[in-house]
Amino acid sequence: MFKLSVIVPCHNVQRFAPDTVRSLAANAGPGTEFILVDDCSTDATGEVLDRAVRELPQARVIRHETNQGIAQARNTGIEAARGEYLTFLDGDDWYAPGHLADLVRVIEELGCDFVRTDHVQSTGTKRTVRRAPARRRDAVLDARDGIAPAHMMTMVDYPFVWAGIYRRELFEDGAAGGALRFVPQLRTAEDRVFTWQLHLRARTFASVGLLGVFYRRGITTSLTQISDARQLDFIPAHDLVLEEVMAHPEAERYLPKIVRTYCAMIAFHAAKADEYESAVARQLKQESAAALRRMPSRVLEDTLASIDEERRKVLRRLLGGARKAARI
Repeated sequence: MFKLSVIVPCHNVQRFAPDTVRSLAANAGPGTEFILVDDCSTDATGEVLDRAVRELPQARVIRHETNQGIAQARNTGIEAARGEYLTFLDGDDWYAPGHLADLVRVIEELGCDFVRTDHVQSTGTKRTVRRAPARRRDAVLDARDGIAPAHMMTMVDYPFVWAGIYRRELFEDGAAGGALRFVPQLRTAEDRVFTWQLHLRARTFASVGLLGVFYRRGITTSLTQISDARQLDFIPAHDLVLEEVMAHPEAERYLPKIVRTYCAMIAFHAAKADEYESAVARQLKQESAAALRRMPSRVLEDTLASIDEERRKVLRRLLGGARKAARI
């Protein structure tokens, strides 16, 4: 068994994959395996990965015959992983030399289920440090302490799954709440579901100030840049989280946070509805209104009373339209 499995999903990243592979080589060691998942790329990504296997110790490529999306690509890597710990890297991002050794060192020193780290956001030539919003650092905490309170930025608002390292037991049968996987039906927001489930199901975590993973923003092919119906997957994603929270023994503790987060996402997308195609904008309005009606009414009303007026107006307008439609 390896000490660490690094899962790298790739789809049409020929421009950036060479940098990614070089950063893997700068982190290679006898205890680290690299699982490169080619999600049916149609450019030269596959050729870059084939060269990586020849040059990079303990690397292998797994290919999807059809494009299945980043969630399933990560799941494919999880199923193939043989490491004591798992981590993820997107195919257009990169590591600083020695980062993976630091990850393994800190999780073994702390002895917790998972560790989250800071990261560097790269937009063109600009570099911005993004800090994990933990209330305490370098200390082992209850995983559920990373969820509340509702009005603050917490660890479930930091859905960068590649900024961390995880014990393989979290992904195995018998894990509390079930073996962790990404939801393959989600084309976006799959990382948000994973992050919530991680904090609801794991026992312990820690946040540390490592700055060794670089996240590339502003790429036109990135799913964060699209404006079609795939963006609406934030609705079923948050429905899944809401369902799991409502079934949790401490549901009352966490419901205000998921409802507030869900409302914030709805307001965010509603504010940029004019960027979508007209059919998608209509779908956004209809599905957002239905989502608001599914939320626990008392928690929703408390949330609406506590947020800023601009978002409150947007959400009440959607909610009013849904109630009117229900009466017709």
